[in-house]
Amino acid sequence: MLIHYWNKAALCCCLFLSLSAQSAWQNTVVSPDENLSAVIELTDQGQLQYQLFRQGNAVMLPSPLGISLEKANFVTGLRYISTSAQTVINDEYRMWTGKQKHIRYVANERVFSFENSEHGELQLAVRMSDDGMAFRYQLPGQYTQTQQVLAESTGFHFYPESKAWLQFKADAQTGWMNTNPSYEEDYLQEIAVGTPSPTKSGWVYPALFKCRDSWIVISETGMTGDYSGSNLAQNSDGGLYQLRLPDAAETIKAGQHLPKVTLPFSTPWRLLVVGDLATVTNSTLGTDLAPANQLANTDFIQPGISAWSWGLMKDDATIYPVQKDFIDYASEMHWPYVLVDADWDQKIGYDKIAELAKYAESKNVGLLLWYNSSGPWNNTVYSPKSALLTHEDRVAEFAKLQAMGIRGVKIDFFPGDGASVMQYYIDILQDAAAHELLVNFHGSVLPRGIQRTYPNFVTSEAIKGLEMITFNQDVANNEARHVSMLPFTRNLFDPMDFTPMVLGDIPNIERKTTNGFQLALPVLFLSGIQHLVTTPPQMQKVPEYVKAYLQQVPGQWDESRFIQGSPGKLAVIARRSGEHWYVAGVNGEQQQKQLLVDLRFLGEREGTLITDGDGPRSFSTQTVNSGMLPITVGAAGGFVIRF
Repeated sequence: MLIHYWNKAALCCCLFLSLSAQSAWQNTVVSPDENLSAVIELTDQGQLQYQLFRQGNAVMLPSPLGISLEKANFVTGLRYISTSAQTVINDEYRMWTGKQKHIRYVANERVFSFENSEHGELQLAVRMSDDGMAFRYQLPGQYTQTQQVLAESTGFHFYPESKAWLQFKADAQTGWMNTNPSYEEDYLQEIAVGTPSPTKSGWVYPALFKCRDSWIVISETGMTGDYSGSNLAQNSDGGLYQLRLPDAAETIKAGQHLPKVTLPFSTPWRLLVVGDLATVTNSTLGTDLAPANQLANTDFIQPGISAWSWGLMKDDATIYPVQKDFIDYASEMHWPYVLVDADWDQKIGYDKIAELAKYAESKNVGLLLWYNSSGPWNNTVYSPKSALLTHEDRVAEFAKLQAMGIRGVKIDFFPGDGASVMQYYIDILQDAAAHELLVNFHGSVLPRGIQRTYPNFVTSEAIKGLEMITFNQDVANNEARHVSMLPFTRNLFDPMDFTPMVLGDIPNIERKTTNGFQLALPVLFLSGIQHLVTTPPQMQKVPEYVKAYLQQVPGQWDESRFIQGSPGKLAVIARRSGEHWYVAGVNGEQQQKQLLVDLRFLGEREGTLITDGDGPRSFSTQTVNSGMLPITVGAAGGFVIRF
């Protein structure tokens, strides 16, 4: 069994000697800065496991590894074959959406080879970067017949004193019109490890844990369409969270829910981001290991803000005159997009949409159109429905949109994490890119780094967002706590279409956050397109300096930096676009806070602070200087600064 602690100053050989009496084989991989290390072990029973260390201390208990296929089992009875020489991974890439535009990824990699009793080979590839560990299974054999992956034995074993911030996964074919799961459930915050999920479907990624002074995030990336998405199982007895593959109902049409593969193949990367909260929040590991950009043409990809009527005005607003007004509104606000939501094909029609698109173009605004992804897998009736099910369907529909000058599509109501759904996402993105269309997935699951591979994918929902606040007072009551946790969980790696920012009232709902809080969200949240919910009448009531600020908010960031915070309590993050820095902060708690915000990294700069005024629907502004900046933030309040 692996030891729980080890002295960083000790030599690796000493570590190996201390373990050798208790295991059949073991080895280690260390991060470039030597701050993190993972020990990989083969037990006497031939079971693979690993243990993760930070600054010489174990942050997890020994955790199992292994994978089972129809005709090959790699869980027990394994025998060690070989270890590759250490490879230094040095990758640089560009992103169109996210916390950073130009990213460099450096890691040390080793590949360990094992065989089972039938002499089938399993490789475990392990990468250690300064911000975490990534591993995947590789089956290098040649086998022409496809076979199904049945299960993984992958686990994550936490010390009993650890705490967790987790979103449970809705069971498939439940909820409104049988549309679950769509990753829109509540997060349980700071719960004891081992707490079972309230649903049999378990917990979704990213899963956040804290063990003593170390924060740990579990997620996955590197989806290629031949493997299903995974999540964490419902029960985690003793703090052991085990990887779970999706239910049979999480498919399109009669598609596969479990991966069906032909050797050779590799699983997605499993990620463990480890460090202090700044290291975790600044990490890009969720895209570092995703497949590289597959698009030759990226000229049409322009992130930005969109006006959107449905957020507050709902179905009745999807009519020609209202959408024309919203085009004028977007033009006045210097926002590049307007989203026309469900049933536009019935309430406006293709001919009038083409007319609206031409009018929008004259105003330097692009139209985005809503689609229903679904075939028979749910009971939704919103349209256009079933227009994108096949490649031929998509080519015909997307060609029509491209001819009209439509800039992108919002596609809703996906059935879950099955392998066929993962392929459906990729098929849509490929066909949309061929017709220069941006894509927003709603009623969807976690993107898992796909925005790097197909940068025309600009955002997805997969969150209990503002839509749910407009439906339910209990959700509105919890908004501040919920929102102040999202930069550390759901929005950590992947774009999130929360559809933020209401600067007035929500019909039939008492909003519990201030206008300063709302104003921070377009900077705090990461999304290639931010669909802002506040309406033209609400915008007419805000001070001119607030309107001017919103006319300048960028749609893309060059750099981001965690400033201070704690999940569910406070989040303060700085982001740079060109020469301008934006600092956004929200208070997730119900008491006023006196902050001292460390902005010395900006050097000497003068900025404009906008925060709450005397009332919850008022603003105040002042000129501030960078440095150690004192800021008072009210209960469920917030602020933004532009330097």
